[in-house]
Amino acid sequence: MRVISKSRLKQFWERPGNEDSEGALRAWYTHVNSTTVAWHSWSDVKADFATASIVGNCVIFNIRGNNYRLITRILYPSQKVFILKVMSHREYDDDKWKEDCGCFAPPPKKKIATPQSQHLKERGKSKRTSRGE
Repeated sequence: MRVISKSRLKQFWERPGNEDSEGALRAWYTHVNSTTVAWHSWSDVKADFATASIVGNCVIFNIRGNNYRLITRILYPSQKVFILKVMSHREYDDDKWKEDCGCFAPPPKKKIATPQSQHLKERGKSKRTSRGE
């Protein structure tokens, strides 16, 4: 798997009061980011992390004995784990993170150029050019 991005973890453990999360977050990162881990489905995640849970499109990991929560989105086909948010258990209980992290929003779609969209794009260029823009 490829974890994106470690800097969010580091920013969290460097904040005053969260220093005790560093070891557990580093261990999680090292394990998940290794070349030997390949998750193809939710069951693969559960096999590695029995206490992980799923909320909409987000996968939540318990960190440091349930003191912290790590909110992620996993794209199984591309083998990527996006870190959306790290928070204390108390912040997690507030439930605001579900909206902030987009756990119930559809995953972003890559825009694919179609012949029609390409034609419209070229047509728009020719109109601007003919007007002297």
